[in-house]
Amino acid sequence: MSRQERSARLVLEDGTELAGISVGADLSAQGEVVFTTGMVGYNQSLTDPSYCGQILAFAYPLIGNYGVPPLRLSARGVPLNFESEKIQVSGVVVAETSAEPSHYSSKRSFSEWLRDEGIPAIGGVDTRSLIRLLREHGVMKGKIVVDGAPEAPFDELKEHAPVKLVSPREVRRYSGGRGTGTGSGESVARGAGNARSPLKIALVDCGAKANIVRILLDSGAEVTRLPWDYPLDEVEYDGLFLSNGPGDPKACTKTIAHLRRALAEPAPIFGICLGNQLLALAAGADTYKLKYGHRGQNQPAIEAASGRCYITSQNHGYAVHEDSLPPGWEPWFTNGNDGTIEGIRAINAPFKAVQFHPEGCPGPRDTQFLIDEFLREAEAWRDAK
Repeated sequence: MSRQERSARLVLEDGTELAGISVGADLSAQGEVVFTTGMVGYNQSLTDPSYCGQILAFAYPLIGNYGVPPLRLSARGVPLNFESEKIQVSGVVVAETSAEPSHYSSKRSFSEWLRDEGIPAIGGVDTRSLIRLLREHGVMKGKIVVDGAPEAPFDELKEHAPVKLVSPREVRRYSGGRGTGTGSGESVARGAGNARSPLKIALVDCGAKANIVRILLDSGAEVTRLPWDYPLDEVEYDGLFLSNGPGDPKACTKTIAHLRRALAEPAPIFGICLGNQLLALAAGADTYKLKYGHRGQNQPAIEAASGRCYITSQNHGYAVHEDSLPPGWEPWFTNGNDGTIEGIRAINAPFKAVQFHPEGCPGPRDTQFLIDEFLREAEAWRDAK
């Protein structure tokens, strides 16, 4: 067999085995096996830090048809065409990969990208059958085993707090002001920032997608990017932004403790994905693990007050228990498919969060106005001080 055609197996913890061929690095990998229904955006999905520690199966049958562009960074060092500077998943499962991609920006194929970054992948798999299994029995641990590569037994698959792996270790500050070449191509939140001073936004980075940073910078805000466990009382800000990230939110005990103290202050707070769960836990609510999660770009989220439905991009495996919300808090959005909480907000304070991704990259940006609203609230708070 050629290097590209080494045999491989996907082995699940319930004993299920699916045979295929290696279409990535000829290594074995292990992790939680999850699936996404997204038809496009594999470059962004694989570099999304929320997938850290997981083996990602694509529902769409052909992956890689438009290839992979080179990594581009803005003048401030923020990735422009990926969500981080490297692939974050532990492994990939596909039905078929495109060996001859076609796109003007492509510099290498999907398989070449995986091999270059040392990420194993298995192709030739009946992904429809796999996803039906995961929907019926729930996500489970698994491993990709490539012929000739050593594999670890399941008893060595240990739980960890992946947020620690994807959060920055040091504080990073980005100066405020528009027109600095962040590269998103849009000027978001046009009301944010003025001649007096730029907004000061503290971003709790639990694995933030690059497009969140790009949007905040394009608004003209001054962004302070914080490690997941950084004490918030040591930072001056007009608004607090809680990012997405991987893993069980209850493992982020330090973040939750810092947020509890932040809730005693009047500065606006906005969270996305994991940030929604962390805000709920800090407020006194509870979270739980979904059977197979929501991962894709076509999830309906219904706003409670208006009844309006938005199509959203999502990537999460945990949710907030609606009946656990304490007095003074209410559901903001719910999922149109299963009724789970897609957003919460405080009734008498500027504290809000959503489970979906308003920055939607890749995917719809129907709800990006929510970030704009947060920035306007932060501006109002700054001007009132």
